[in-house]
Amino acid sequence: QVHLVESGGGLVQAGGSLRLSCAASRSILDFNAMGWYRQAPGNQRELVAVISGGGTTNYADSVKGRFTISRDNAKNTVYLQMNSLKPEDTAVYYCNGVLRGLVPITYWGQGTQVTVSS
Repeated sequence: QVHLVESGGGLVQAGGSLRLSCAASRSILDFNAMGWYRQAPGNQRELVAVISGGGTTNYADSVKGRFTISRDNAKNTVYLQMNSLKPEDTAVYYCNGVLRGLVPITYWGQGTQVTVSS
């Protein structure tokens, strides 16, 4: 069983910064890609950022230039640095990982709340 555990969420004022962490229970090199998603009340879960095993990154248009995804393979941890936060960034943020295999399996963390006040 694979576990992804997020941390770092909280309440911040608009314009502030937060760094989310996602710690995996196994080597993140075993994953094809890892990413961050978010879900606001009444909305569908949406992709925020993804990073491949080779380090290629992609971002949602709404966060480009403000958020940075990174990985520390030695710590089996993926990070999401969020700067210039806006109230519309308020959501539960989920870590996601797609495990390599004949049948790739997707794992999710439990989520961490990010609230940006105006």
